[in-house]
Amino acid sequence: MPIRFSGAVGGWATGVMFDKVTIDGGDISFAFRDMDGQGGGWSAANSLCWQCRAAKILLPSPPTANNWSYGSWAQPQGNGNHVWPQTFLKPESLFYDQLEQRTGKRFVESDKILVYESDETTAPSPEMARRMSERSRRPDLLMDEWIDSMIRTYPIRSDLSASIRLEDLPVKETDHEAVGTRAVNIVDGKVVRNGKLVTGRLISTALWRGSTRPHDLLQAGPHLTRYVPGRTGRGLTDDLDTVTARMIRDHVCALSHFPALWYERRRDDHARTLRSDADVWTPFYEQPFSRSGQGEAYDRLSKYDLNRWNPWYWSRLKEFADLADRKGLLLIQEHYLQHNIIEEGAHWVDYPWRSANNINNLGFAEPPHFSGDKRVYMAEEFYDTSNPVRRHFHEEYIRKSLENVKDNQNVIHDIGHEYTGPLHFIQFWLDVIAGWEEKNHKDVLVMLQGTKDVQDAILSDPGRSPVVDIVDIRQWHYREDGTLYAPAGGVSLTQRQYARIFNPGRTSFDQVYRAVDEYRRKYPDKAVISSLGRGGELSGWAVLMAGGSFAPIPAIEDDAFLEMAAGCKSYIVNHRQKKEYVLEKEGEGYIIFSQDPEVNVEFCDRQANYRLKWIDPATGKILDHEVPLPSGGLNMLRSPFEGASVAWLTVL
Repeated sequence: MPIRFSGAVGGWATGVMFDKVTIDGGDISFAFRDMDGQGGGWSAANSLCWQCRAAKILLPSPPTANNWSYGSWAQPQGNGNHVWPQTFLKPESLFYDQLEQRTGKRFVESDKILVYESDETTAPSPEMARRMSERSRRPDLLMDEWIDSMIRTYPIRSDLSASIRLEDLPVKETDHEAVGTRAVNIVDGKVVRNGKLVTGRLISTALWRGSTRPHDLLQAGPHLTRYVPGRTGRGLTDDLDTVTARMIRDHVCALSHFPALWYERRRDDHARTLRSDADVWTPFYEQPFSRSGQGEAYDRLSKYDLNRWNPWYWSRLKEFADLADRKGLLLIQEHYLQHNIIEEGAHWVDYPWRSANNINNLGFAEPPHFSGDKRVYMAEEFYDTSNPVRRHFHEEYIRKSLENVKDNQNVIHDIGHEYTGPLHFIQFWLDVIAGWEEKNHKDVLVMLQGTKDVQDAILSDPGRSPVVDIVDIRQWHYREDGTLYAPAGGVSLTQRQYARIFNPGRTSFDQVYRAVDEYRRKYPDKAVISSLGRGGELSGWAVLMAGGSFAPIPAIEDDAFLEMAAGCKSYIVNHRQKKEYVLEKEGEGYIIFSQDPEVNVEFCDRQANYRLKWIDPATGKILDHEVPLPSGGLNMLRSPFEGASVAWLTVL
């Protein structure tokens, strides 16, 4: 029998002709017979028919279900909603009408869809009567005939003689020279790539949050070792090429990765009890170590073996590091996540290093003591390298972190962005790195962060300071009033716990500048960054003007700006109790930051004329036209932007 349809989507059947349609409990079943008299059928998930044709429609309305049939031509049965039966409805296809409304245009392949167009006029014109009489001489179009006509109109190409086979394509070797031009280097205490200062935001992977609900996926950040079986995309198993493309688009210079807090999401409840079964929840956050297949950890999967690496975890880091090298981005590989060992007890419960979760006999107390039945204080035990077993596994883990990306150029090794631990563990960590560098004849980029007392002790240590390439000001700052907020290291307190005990206050543009400038002048061979984020919206410019790296300023439209900034010296000029922050590159020009639209420029006796461009510090936008500026004397300039302004002057 002929079957006509005008589209079906999900459980919505529209304009279909069948022998029998059954709608029951939210399901639709369609029964029909093909040209050979053989039975067939189709079922869908929802319960709406639109202009279906059948001998019979069975339409019950059971509890909790509502079933509808609109404009259907059939013998109706059941107590469901038979709406406008034996009626021609417009549009003929509900689906394609909705598609057109949603997209604002007709479906691009509408001529490939057989639509049953209806016309119920009772007063046809003579011309229409003539045309329809002529049309009645031919049988109505059957589905197989319509398919054949489509094949004739749109033939399927089967001649592959001109095709290029993937296996015949030449394999392009890695262009080491091209990769090298994107590598970062530290030049005169600044992180530079292709002669330009590296600026942009730093982002981090998630500690533990995750959800596969569609509305949550839209908000998800990247995570290199998050795994959702069979699903790739944002909030799922990240496509790393897409992650790096977004970083470039959003002016993100580096991604900081650390091992996640726990493997699977049932522990999101922060309970400290053994899980009742092994029914784990995605997303999975893969750990550096593989499971042993022995015993049961607290998540009821088998225990970890710290002697066995998780190949997928390390291959993902390597894949991202390779992409970072090619695209001029940075991977900050944080070796540890202190979150597991201090503060919330649930953070320790599923940690692979916990004795109950591995087969390696690390000797941590079991069961652990939770202070107040909630908090955990495992830092002193975890950082105790006098224990030979733990020391061995720390050494192997640090070396693996180095070995995995030993051939990459844009990887920075960091102990962990939350680190408030003791001096002796940083010393141990640096000694392992130094030993690995010497053995492998490699020089890796190492970033030092921690509390100020620990940082200062390392930087004043003649044996260990040379291992450090970058200093991150994160755990301390100068307050707005100039006083120092600097908690002590190794006290088994986290950054946010310290902030509840001592008032950290706020810092300011001037004080961010002060901290970066202080360390740049004291350690001129080391790059300095400030990832504190407490200095206000313009604090990124404070980092830049003090000679710091990774300044979170907007993307600047002209690369020449960052080329100049890479080779500048920094200083402050006072004009009538007004500070102006200056970067000067001798013989080439100046970059001047002012916290209001007025900028004072004094060139003294320099024999040169300058070209002036204005930059909006909030957006990075450069004023289109360039204004020549004569040298000599004091020039009083006013920015076309409101608020803070940046004057960029280059020698003509």
